[in-house]
Amino acid sequence: MTKRAKLWLSLTCVCVLLLFSPASMALDKVRLQLKWTHAFQFAGYYAAKELGYYREAGLDVDIVQAGPGLDVLEQISTGKAEYGTGTSSLILARKAGKPVVVLAVIFQHSPLILIARKEKDESNIHDLLGKRIMLEPQSQELLAYLKREHLPIDQLQRVEHSFNIEELISGKVDVISAYLTNEPFRLGQEGFAYNIFSPRSAGIDFYGDNLFTTENEIRQHPERVKAFRAASLRGWDYAMSHQEEIIDMILQRYKSGDARQYNKEFFHYEAAQTSYLLSRELIAIGYMNPDRWRHIADTYAELGMLPANFPVKDFLYDANPDVNLRWVYFWGMLTLVLAGIVGGVALYILKVNHRLANSLAELKKNELRLNLLSSAIEHSPTSVIITDAASVIEYVNPHFTIETGYGADEVIGKKPSLLQSGQVKAETYQAMWKQLQRGEVWTGELINRRKNGEVYWEEAHIAPVRDDEGKTRHYVAVKIDVSERKQVNDKLAYLAHHDSLTHLPNRTLFFERLAQGLALAKRNKTRLALMYIDLDRFKPVNDTYGHAVGDILLQQAAERMTHSLRDSDTVGRIGGDEFVALALNVGDLQSACLLAEKICAALREAFHIEGNEHLVSGSIGVAIYPDHATTVIELAKKADIAMYAAKAGGRDQVRLYQQDMQDPT
Repeated sequence: MTKRAKLWLSLTCVCVLLLFSPASMALDKVRLQLKWTHAFQFAGYYAAKELGYYREAGLDVDIVQAGPGLDVLEQISTGKAEYGTGTSSLILARKAGKPVVVLAVIFQHSPLILIARKEKDESNIHDLLGKRIMLEPQSQELLAYLKREHLPIDQLQRVEHSFNIEELISGKVDVISAYLTNEPFRLGQEGFAYNIFSPRSAGIDFYGDNLFTTENEIRQHPERVKAFRAASLRGWDYAMSHQEEIIDMILQRYKSGDARQYNKEFFHYEAAQTSYLLSRELIAIGYMNPDRWRHIADTYAELGMLPANFPVKDFLYDANPDVNLRWVYFWGMLTLVLAGIVGGVALYILKVNHRLANSLAELKKNELRLNLLSSAIEHSPTSVIITDAASVIEYVNPHFTIETGYGADEVIGKKPSLLQSGQVKAETYQAMWKQLQRGEVWTGELINRRKNGEVYWEEAHIAPVRDDEGKTRHYVAVKIDVSERKQVNDKLAYLAHHDSLTHLPNRTLFFERLAQGLALAKRNKTRLALMYIDLDRFKPVNDTYGHAVGDILLQQAAERMTHSLRDSDTVGRIGGDEFVALALNVGDLQSACLLAEKICAALREAFHIEGNEHLVSGSIGVAIYPDHATTVIELAKKADIAMYAAKAGGRDQVRLYQQDMQDPT
């Protein structure tokens, strides 16, 4: 080969490499519309873009910040952007005809709060009556909060939101909607005294920032949607594990607003609050529970903001649609059943093979087919068990050993009952066998035990295999370990009934227990004490030393109160520094007050946190069933009145409800 030929060959190779290099491939350009200006609140998207996750997915993503007056829903609905971030009010937009679909939940808890000018030491949500209030778009959960608290919205003076905290500081408005991740820090820097009101105090704990798109985008670009979602969640995982790096990235490339406000200190605060709202240590980023969306829809319906039983299925994106999964299960079960039938036939043919030498070519075809089916079962990522008609195990695949710890030689010849944990009701097995004996496939969840003693949940699909005469010859079971899924659901159920900071029962669970306690007290003709507990001087600690110290103090206070009461009693947190306690079967009024005094004494002791000593105390109001009230509502109202009397009387004391006490509301 001549030098010129070699040169042309080299140039040709270089051109081919350049032509097919990733940098030269055309990227699919899309826009992500944020719901506010650049902030750590959107950290995962910046990480996905700057670290090349979007580019690896074939996407060129333009991240567009928002500002006052911009309607994110309108941007997405009209095609000006393909993806957006929104609140749980997206479900209301869906009802209004916007074809929005939620792709992933980012914040497991909503950051939306109300911040009011502090006009007195103690205040509650009803103090907002008649006040001037600025509510931002997509904050319908705050309206739901006001409705839940029976606060007439028409008695509030609505003002268009300027998104300028100076309006609150200067007194032009009294209340603003705000984000837990933002305004509290900025107001603290200004030395402004404020009160925070959170929907969670009324049992409204909605999802926060949600990544969403439209039905049209999913229909026309299903692979792009899947790739964008996966790259975004990958970015969020990185961002939350490398917060300092992402803060520097925002400051360098995405900074907006006043440098005096949006500085490194602010972003550290925002990152800490974001970590709390994501609950990443409990729930994978992006996970959304259809049952929780059902609860959100039902809450809106309860308050007249949605029709009852509003459908949520098509509103939620499923990266792995059920229909495909059912198809896999169907064909998987069919394959297993066929394998059983073909296996029986093949075994029969093998027995008479010597007498049917002239049928050898037919036999080879069945052997090939059987080998194919056997290979599929052998490499299946699910456990497969085949038994005879008497439920004696004849075969298990390799994944069965991985899942249970039992080798094939340890279980063949035995019954699947060796896996039973003893935690499944007998009625479940009875119903299963009735269904199988009718020739039907049984599907359900079982709690079994591995060889090492570990208990696990599995989803089982069991089918009978019948011969030509309709007699059952085998049973085929396909089993999937769903322990992780059950754990996630259990955690979500726990979070729905417990305060995420102190792990005490929240308002919902506490008042359920109070109602049960009242029913028991009425039946047994015993007394019951309800205590309303408010921490004195907590806010100065929280404001001066920060929310992290305040959170530790609340956790320690919760432990002290719990240890001060009996095992049969309950302590709950209903919001901020407000707690409640329920004491069952108290002998007399004095006994109830003595229990409350124990709590007071426990709270009076100094709290030592990060080398500092903090002194707080508790003001406790006590109401007794049946002496003061006979219903949950009346008992709670009178305990609250007594608590305010304790605070008005100098704090750090217990007050038993008296008829001459004034209602602070």
